[in-house]
Amino acid sequence: MKVEDLILQLQDVISAAKSMPFSGGKVMVSSDEIYDILDQIQDAMPAEVRQAKNIVADRKQILAEANRESENIIRGAEERKKAMLNQNELVREAQAKAKEIVDDAKQKSAEIRKAANVYVDSIMKRTEEGVATQLEALRKTHANIVSSQKKQG
Repeated sequence: MKVEDLILQLQDVISAAKSMPFSGGKVMVSSDEIYDILDQIQDAMPAEVRQAKNIVADRKQILAEANRESENIIRGAEERKKAMLNQNELVREAQAKAKEIVDDAKQKSAEIRKAANVYVDSIMKRTEEGVATQLEALRKTHANIVSSQKKQG
């Protein structure tokens, strides 16, 4: 029986006892019955105290395990955070490198276009000069032909 139940039983015995006249609220109870209940309380107490100690020990163990688990969760979260930051850093570095490569390619492309324009301009000038020279020669030849036909004719 539980200690609380035994204490209630003790209260019931005292409440049911006959009061003694002129004693100021004192009652008469069977000492055997009271001692029997007190013995039962003493017997039940160690079991309940052991149970309470076990509950306290279990509580401590549960709290310690919960603390270990929460520390593991926090440590795991920190590691994932670190990995994500490292990954973000790698992405940033890759983006910077990619931008550098694109910028270099744009610069080289502009230089190649400029060099191509200079080369084409140079070829066009030489071609124009060559065509002008040929045109001049053609005109002279034409003029000579016209002049020689006038002389012959």
